[in-house]
Amino acid sequence: MRLVLLGAPGSGKGTQADVIKTKLSVPHISTGDLLRAAVKAGTQLGLKAKAVMEAGQLVSDDIVLGMLEERLTQPDAAAGFILDGYPRNLAQCTALETLLKRLERPIEVAIQLDVPSELIVERIATRAAVQGRQDDTPETVRERLRVYAQQTEPVAGYFAQEGKLKVVDGVGELGEITQRVLAALSR
Repeated sequence: MRLVLLGAPGSGKGTQADVIKTKLSVPHISTGDLLRAAVKAGTQLGLKAKAVMEAGQLVSDDIVLGMLEERLTQPDAAAGFILDGYPRNLAQCTALETLLKRLERPIEVAIQLDVPSELIVERIATRAAVQGRQDDTPETVRERLRVYAQQTEPVAGYFAQEGKLKVVDGVGELGEITQRVLAALSR
């Protein structure tokens, strides 16, 4: 199964990916994790990314796509993968589709976790309090949601046009949401 998880920040993408990766026997691939690991390992792409991040800039799509290609060609991803947090915009979506076509591993389904914005603000505020994170204020979360709506929601539209999008209610207990995701995958 080759799957993309979509949803606003705080919608539960990473949590669901961690649960369903075991059920599907495929790796959970997060671009943020890839960047941190490549920087830590000092790979060629990691060194490029580190220089960009130390300059206070965003890592280019080309570097991220290169890291994704390296990761997707590893043996554990041969049977499939779960992408979490990528693609974030239509340009990344097009680049990803081109890469996957070349690798002969197209996305089979995109699951969008649907969670109301105010519940996301509440979830992240709770997480911030538990983890002692000062950067997750309601104002910053609302700004991230605004950016998500502007830049990332069109990705769901792309997958809908391709007939690959399934929207899942992301509200409820972890197990309930997981069952909804698995049910959507089996349809």
